[in-house]
Amino acid sequence: MTKNLIKHGNSWALIIDRPILDLLKIKPDTPLELVTNGDVLVIHPQRDEKRQKEFQAALDEVNSLYSSTLKRLAD
Repeated sequence: MTKNLIKHGNSWALIIDRPILDLLKIKPDTPLELVTNGDVLVIHPQRDEKRQKEFQAALDEVNSLYSSTLKRLAD
């Protein structure tokens, strides 16, 4: 899908189609995070801090239990 920016006051805006907003569960009041590597722009809903901490704790547990096995699989 190709999109063009449109003039919005003194800024430029990117219009995101409703099906994409619905798919990502983005509403007008959803905080969005913008990340770039200088070449690509990624826009996603801001991550829930509590959920992020739970995920990190689960990841740390898996790594502590299976790190040697995962390292052998990677080789």
